[in-house]
Amino acid sequence: NKLENLISPTYEEIALDLENQLANLDGGYEKLTTAMSKQGEQWHREIDIVINKMKTEISEIKIKHRDILQKHLDEIKQIQALIKQTLVAIEEINKFTEVSPTIEYSSKIIEFSKLPPTVKVTLPTFIPKPLDHEKLYNMFGQITPLSTATEENVLSLIQPNTSVRVLLDEPELVATIQTGYENVTSVTYLNEDCVWTSGLTKDIKCFNMKGELLHTVSNKSKQRPNDIAVDSDGNLLFIDGISRTVNKVKNGQTEVLIRLRGWSPCNLCVTSNGDLLVTMFSDDFTQCKVIRYSGSTEKQTIQFDDEGKPLYSEKLKTKYITENRNHDICVADSEANAVVVVNQDGKLRWRYIGHPSVTKKEPFEPVGITTDSQSRILTADCYNHCIHILDQDGQFLRSIDNCDLEYPCGLCVDNNDNLFVSEHFNGNVKKIKFLR
Repeated sequence: NKLENLISPTYEEIALDLENQLANLDGGYEKLTTAMSKQGEQWHREIDIVINKMKTEISEIKIKHRDILQKHLDEIKQIQALIKQTLVAIEEINKFTEVSPTIEYSSKIIEFSKLPPTVKVTLPTFIPKPLDHEKLYNMFGQITPLSTATEENVLSLIQPNTSVRVLLDEPELVATIQTGYENVTSVTYLNEDCVWTSGLTKDIKCFNMKGELLHTVSNKSKQRPNDIAVDSDGNLLFIDGISRTVNKVKNGQTEVLIRLRGWSPCNLCVTSNGDLLVTMFSDDFTQCKVIRYSGSTEKQTIQFDDEGKPLYSEKLKTKYITENRNHDICVADSEANAVVVVNQDGKLRWRYIGHPSVTKKEPFEPVGITTDSQSRILTADCYNHCIHILDQDGQFLRSIDNCDLEYPCGLCVDNNDNLFVSEHFNGNVKKIKFLR
């Protein structure tokens, strides 16, 4: 029965999915070439506009050139006419037998000897700029690398019992940890009793729920970490933006896990299968992307939507990231004032740009982001002093605006669905119960 009713149909579904991908392969690549052709047509139109504009400029220069030459020619002809008149006058004087007209005649030789300047108007020239083929290629567009995402198919022969947890009508403040930071930016869950925190100093601190400091890790570069996370083995991970590295602290020793060139890492998270997702910016701040790593190996790039448009804003601002239980990748893009969610293949699912019931005073500017056991998404709205809670399809459910939240920034959820919130400007981390 299990072979016929469960296992065999599952293989049929997998085979059907692969057949559909193969059937749609040509159409997908046709769309790719069509998009490139449209870009080429747009370039041709822009080049024609430039050429026509230059032709207009040439016509205007030609008119100006003609006017300059004509003006000087008119002046020369006027002088020539005066010379002719003078010659006629001299001939008339020669006819007289009286000497008085000759005595009265005033010579024009000196006046006419002052020759006008020779005018040479040089024709304008067109100086073509040398083509930089590499820059031209980069300006034209970018073909994203082939992205292959493999997901383990685990066939469960026993239907698990899943508990449904609902939102509390009134979230409860459970504990407040005073970290000692002047500004606290990130918080990440370690185990039942501990969280790691980071702020605008080189020190990363681990506290228990009583607020007792258990461990401190100092960044060797003396720079503050951009973000922190904990891997599946309980090792601390942190980003050093100055050295462009993702680092792992294991047994008290710090080692470089990933070193970037041409890009600066911003924020990170650990996925359910142990991969790393890292948001990053190009050095010229014109591009932003998400890279999936297995260890130190790059597995996937997420940067553009199906129309070739950037998924994320390019400016250098925090882009906290998390993976949902359904394997969606959620980025809080504060510069774009949006939460951007793609599926595990990097395809855009939806964008959330705030809810009018919450963003009456200040624009929605999401910072920290995390998910709970029910695949709900929680994101910190720093300047509205609250947390937005969304379902996995981006629908607003409610907000957490009590618990005396002040400038919430970093977020994480523990195994019991307790929410931890770092308050940026007072250095506190609050533990909040928000589910039944």
